[in-house]
Amino acid sequence: MIKKHKIPTIIGIITLVIATFTGVYLLRSTQIFRIGASATATPKDVRTSNLSDTSATVSWITGSATSDFISWGSSQNSLGNTANESGTNQKFFTHSITLTGLKADTTYFYDINSEGTNFENNGLPWQFTTGDAVSINQNSNPISGSVITSSGQPSKRALVYVDIEGYTLSTLTSDSGNFVLQLSSTRTADLKQIAQIDNTQTLLTVSVQADDGETSSAQIFPQSANPIPPLVLGQVEDYRSLQPAQNGENPNLNLNLPAGATQESKFNVSTSSGSTKPTSVILESLNEGEVIDSNQPQFFGKGPGGETITITVHSEDVPAEVVQIPATGSWSYSPPAPLSDGPHSITISWLDSTGITRTLTRDFVVQAGEMPAFVATPSATPTMSPTVSPTPTPVPTLNPTPTPLPTIIAAPVITPSASPESMPVTGDLTPTLLLSMMGIAIMAFSFFVWKISEN
Repeated sequence: MIKKHKIPTIIGIITLVIATFTGVYLLRSTQIFRIGASATATPKDVRTSNLSDTSATVSWITGSATSDFISWGSSQNSLGNTANESGTNQKFFTHSITLTGLKADTTYFYDINSEGTNFENNGLPWQFTTGDAVSINQNSNPISGSVITSSGQPSKRALVYVDIEGYTLSTLTSDSGNFVLQLSSTRTADLKQIAQIDNTQTLLTVSVQADDGETSSAQIFPQSANPIPPLVLGQVEDYRSLQPAQNGENPNLNLNLPAGATQESKFNVSTSSGSTKPTSVILESLNEGEVIDSNQPQFFGKGPGGETITITVHSEDVPAEVVQIPATGSWSYSPPAPLSDGPHSITISWLDSTGITRTLTRDFVVQAGEMPAFVATPSATPTMSPTVSPTPTPVPTLNPTPTPLPTIIAAPVITPSASPESMPVTGDLTPTLLLSMMGIAIMAFSFFVWKISEN
């Protein structure tokens, strides 16, 4: 009698289960299969800007309108915090999210979820490091401007970047194409102190990315940058020789719009005549109920030169301040401390020429995660982790070797009985081998895909 050595079928089942779990783990951890991910949803030109000791802005663009959010944390293996771009899941081409409540001189990591798919930077999270804790610069030094298309239409939600000797500020344009940034928050390139801005010598490099992929850029000195002449998409300008504006007027500049652009543009820049001065205080930078994209917004407007106004921002830890309007009639103000996200209001009060107290109040909402700003860093390279389409691995098909049946010796009388082979034999080698081979094939395929993703 030949003794058969049989492998228990349970070993094959256990091997198959282990292989399945191993494959699923490897594939999930490297995010190889991005089911449903569209190439147009891939974040591009990912940058970090507006870096301080407590906040930073992350900005990027996508080829289609997407609803995005950021997962972030202080460890690349623990991105437990999330920051949404829009509380209502709105979709945009240009994206900007400001992270707040950060610690000074700390490295943070993040990845971007676009349309339900997580994206990383070459298989690793993007990262940035916050600056040292420094005193807030109380001096206001705003720059402002507008972005228009070649036909003169305002470009809304265009990303505006201003590079100042290695430090980058950023923001999004409003629905009317306007933007305001505060140079007083600029830091040195090493983020260790507030930068010293020379209004006549410090060069500002301004660049724009619109939602349709068009760009614009200009170079200008701070003395001529409030406001900057309208930035026309598709054009590169050099305003270094532009003389500063006088008496609060816009710089005198002729824009060369492409042929076919209408002379009567829907984008209007209000200019003040030298003989016409404001007789009442007005707030130009804020509309009633407007959503603000910065925790330290810049408020500005016009009023009678020499007039004293009291500005009160109804928020915690922000005291009322008295501001004297310059002789030019243009005033500006920025809260000394960051405002929390949520609803706020600002009240401006003054005495008019008849001695009556006048007040102007506007409600607004701070949503720093919806409209941000930024600074390009070497780590913010717009390279996505590779997406690998799995190549089907053929599973070996075994042709079972026929099992010898027992030979029946003829006898004068044969009583029919059930053959032992009609019942399955416990520990049959064939299914065991099949399950084992399938498990090994799955593990080999998972390891192969995992190695490719690391390269």
